[in-house]
Order: sequence, then C-alpha cells, then structure tokens
Amino acid sequence: MTERADASFKKPITVALTGASGAQYGLRLIDVLIAAGHEVWVMISKAAHMVIATETPFSLPAQPQRLVEALSERSRARPGQIRCFGREDWMAPVASGSGAPSAMVVCPCSTGTLSAVATGASNNLIERAADVAIKERRTLVLVPRESPLSPIHLEHMLALSRLGVVILPAAPGFYHGPQRIDDLIDFIVARILNQLGIEHALVPRWGEVGNAANTPAVKDD
Repeated sequence: MTERADASFKKPITVALTGASGAQYGLRLIDVLIAAGHEVWVMISKAAHMVIATETPFSLPAQPQRLVEALSERSRARPGQIRCFGREDWMAPVASGSGAPSAMVVCPCSTGTLSAVATGASNNLIERAADVAIKERRTLVLVPRESPLSPIHLEHMLALSRLGVVILPAAPGFYHGPQRIDDLIDFIVARILNQLGIEHALVPRWGEVGNAANTPAVKDD
C-alpha cells in the first residue's frame, strides 16, 4: 500500500547503503538530505552494516524501527522524516512503481549490487527498488567504490548508463583544496545532490569564489 509523504517534508529520496567501502558517503548524504528538509527512505544491506561498523564509530541496528531511531538521532531528523525498510519488506512502497519516490541513490554501491541491478535480479528490496527506478524512468544514482575495475564491472556500468542510470564513482577531486577527510566526502555528496537537482553549499561551483582564502572553486568533471 502506498503511503503519502508528510506534507511538511520535501519530496522523499530513497538512499540505500550496500557493502562497498565508503559508508561515510551514504551516511553524510542522509544527513544533508535531512538538513535540506527531505523525507528520506533508507535501506541498509547486511554487508553494509558490517562496513559501517568497521569504517565509522557507529554500529547501526538492523531492525527497521530501531534503525529509524538511531539515524534520526544521528541526523537530528524530525519525527517521521526517516523511514527504514528491511531487505525483504516487499510491501514497502519502494517495491512498486506506484509507490516509489522519484529518485534513488545507492551509496556506496557494491559491485555485487551493481551486477544485480544491471541484470534485473531483484533478489532483495534494494535491488528491486533500483529495478523499479529503471523501469519507471526515474532518477537512479549508483556510487561504486571499487579499484581496479574489471571488464565485468565496466560492462555493467555501461549497460546501466545506456539505460539512463547515473554512474557516479566515489572518486573525490582535490582541486577544491580539501583540508579534511570530511571535505573529500562532501565533494562526492555534492555531486550526488547535483544529480538530484538539490541546491547545496557543500562546495563552491566552478567560477564561484571559494569558501576559504586561496581555495579554488569546484567545477563539474
């Protein structure tokens, strides 16, 4: 059954975290979307929970309601602003073209998830939600972080790109003069927000004055 988004929030955005390195990108994206007033629908794979516990100070619960509470506390979300779904919650609105939001981001996106999405496997809710985004011609952004890339990975990326999926590798630039790891994370999150059409001030655009003295602005690659 489709549930209407709270009218006090901006349009819902689906964010899925899978088992690639780079959990910080996905968590930061959730924080920024919450701060921008969007409702955020979250899915975290089993492998992603392990990566989050390894790469960050956080150990997030797997149970959806407890996950909502943990993410809401972390992101300072308002009640109802975050919704979380389990890997086999087939009644979740993201599983249907009539209920899914207009945009979805998989960040980080493991090469296993990339493969499943490219082949339409739909073995779990994250893969099904991505499949729905493709079939409904909605915005889908995949953020892989793998190196080096094999021909299998590249062929899957090319196939998805030809379907209109945005392939946005987690490869931060350095020409904006990053001073902290957070600056590198924000570089990628800013690129994702650009693809979603969401205004932000995470990094200055090319041609704009930098936020700090002698710091060049950031251009789109």
